Amino acid sequence: MEQNKVRIAVLVSGGGTNLQALIDAEARGELGGGEIALVLASKPGVYALERAANAGIESVVLARKEYSDSDAYTKALVDKLTEKKIDLVVLAGFMIIIGEGMYKAFPNRIINVHPALIPSFCGQGFYGLHVHEAALAKGVKVSGATVHFVTPECDAGPIILQKAVEVREDDTPEILQKRIMEEAEWKILPLAVSLFCQGRLKVEDDKVRIC
Repeated sequence: MEQNKVRIAVLVSGGGTNLQALIDAEARGELGGGEIALVLASKPGVYALERAANAGIESVVLARKEYSDSDAYTKALVDKLTEKKIDLVVLAGFMIIIGEGMYKAFPNRIINVHPALIPSFCGQGFYGLHVHEAALAKGVKVSGATVHFVTPECDAGPIILQKAVEVREDDTPEILQKRIMEEAEWKILPLAVSLFCQGRLKVEDDKVRIC
């Protein structure tokens, strides 16, 4: 491995579709000098671990249920990521609340993808299909995805990239979820990672400037 590569850890809790988008982008040389050095899962047996194995990427399971509280789990996360010399942490369907110690250890170095156009349909309780159910219930004409830096306040960190996706009258939450993944999430997450790895993201006054 090249020494000057930006070392990326992808944190997962499920199937790992966004992880696969990142793996595919790296295979195409589109991560801007970054390499996925570690896949970390919050529970054993998830399909994301198979994706990591198929791509020859090191993986580790830190099961949340084995730790007494959020602080203990966060410390284990920070210790493992520090041990592996991780530069960038990507939350890709990581369904665990992480404590403040994580943000202190990786300031403006944790990014998340959210399946809506923040500040709409975000925050506590808005995850997975719940996001798309809420968007359809409101009757919005466009939804989409947002990649943002992670801060202690849920889904409130500085926005890096957004992409809008059409909402159609016959959409179900499942259909809308799939379209947003294919047309937005799988495109802007690798792009945001690439911009980070190229040193092109600057956070000023809680806003991200791309330079």
